[in-house]
Amino acid sequence: MSAHPVWTVESVRRALTEKKISARELTDEFFRRIGNRNPELNAYLALSPERAYAQADRIDRQIARGAPLPLLAGVPVAIKDVISTAGIVTTCGSRILQNYLPPYDATAVTRLEQAGAILLGKTNCDEFAMGSSNENSAYGPVRNPVAPDRVPGGSSGGSAAAVAAGLAVIALGTDTGGSIRQPGALCGIPALMPTYGRVSRYGLIAFASSLDRIGPFGHTVADVATALAVLAGEDPNDSTCAKTPVPDYTAELNTPVQKMRLGIPKEYLGAGIDPAVRQRVEEAIQQLEKLGCTIVNISLPHTDYAIATYYLVATAEASSNLARYDGVRFGFRAPGETLTEMYRRTRGQGFGPEVKRRIMLGTYALSAGYYEAYYLRAQKVRSLIARDFAEAFRQVDLIVTPTSPVPAFRLGERTSDPLQMYLSDIYTVTGSLAGIPGISVPCGTTPEGLPVGLQILGPHFEEARVLRLAHAFEQAGGFAG
Repeated sequence: MSAHPVWTVESVRRALTEKKISARELTDEFFRRIGNRNPELNAYLALSPERAYAQADRIDRQIARGAPLPLLAGVPVAIKDVISTAGIVTTCGSRILQNYLPPYDATAVTRLEQAGAILLGKTNCDEFAMGSSNENSAYGPVRNPVAPDRVPGGSSGGSAAAVAAGLAVIALGTDTGGSIRQPGALCGIPALMPTYGRVSRYGLIAFASSLDRIGPFGHTVADVATALAVLAGEDPNDSTCAKTPVPDYTAELNTPVQKMRLGIPKEYLGAGIDPAVRQRVEEAIQQLEKLGCTIVNISLPHTDYAIATYYLVATAEASSNLARYDGVRFGFRAPGETLTEMYRRTRGQGFGPEVKRRIMLGTYALSAGYYEAYYLRAQKVRSLIARDFAEAFRQVDLIVTPTSPVPAFRLGERTSDPLQMYLSDIYTVTGSLAGIPGISVPCGTTPEGLPVGLQILGPHFEEARVLRLAHAFEQAGGFAG
């Protein structure tokens, strides 16, 4: 891993206020690190030095004046390349948007910068956030900083790799079916998917609108909690963003977890899980018991249908959302003699194989004669999966599971088998379909030294409770092993 010091939100604030380093010097250090490590990892697709240094100078002036500093003052951040940034190329990892410059910032980006964060650049991702390994980017795969011959997870692999390698303190990812939590697990860092509606999606380039969520990666659970405090809250630009009040996530981190009831769903530790992952997760559950939590065996009976349901709902919404990339309004255009030929060539050359596969699946599921058999039925099963969680949360406070059934696999190992790739989301898609929050926290490594993630799922808008348990586990040495 990285030999240089690991910066956290807290250590950045301390170093700046004690004048041990200026925000400009810190920004310099991070761009140096990116220059050294990014050619190997391919975590960043674009850098924004002008914007970063302008913000760093603003922070330095505030420090010189003795003005109170905002929550993320001077903290270097990275943004997944599906989130709009004014004037910085935003490609979604796709050829079809290779030169696209958004005219505005996403709400999440605005909030980070208002809180003093320094935007370093845009991170690589699976094309249009479709993938579990970050091998579907038109700009090449991202490598896992822990083991560069392996995948970092997807689709937010660039953001996870950037934080894990010390090339950003916090990074934003998006999670549609596991795209924050699974790369967090595979790269060995905390990674949070908030409740659907907790963080504004304004400026997020859509894949599946009823599932997409923006969330943070950090080195510590406290960093993730601080980032969420900045990102969360209603936004008039996003009608799906909830008006639910935002608690003080960091203040609640140290509330004791004794007597918390934790559900372990029997469906999540069955066939298909790597033995080393199972062992680490079982040890993590014992650790939580030592912290005074009560372990309760539960069942989420509709888990078996989750992958099929997810890949119908998500692809149907993708088919509808990606219809706008037609070579007419923005993005890449391939010339053609007729309009139809131009459409066909633009989409044929502009989209990669996985995006085409999902558009075709979704278009089929929505087509006349199949809509009720597929999409409508999937929506009904989605309701049953949500009901499983609602019933479980009547008995328990939180649910604990593995994040991924396997540790990071080798680059190229699963690309020829889409079904095998889809199954790597088996533990994450359920929480996505139910709209509930979840975090992945490191819980040790396999004998080969590959990180393992523990997933903690909570009821709607109970991020504070999820973060509290994650923090207690981290403080108890959840990283050991």
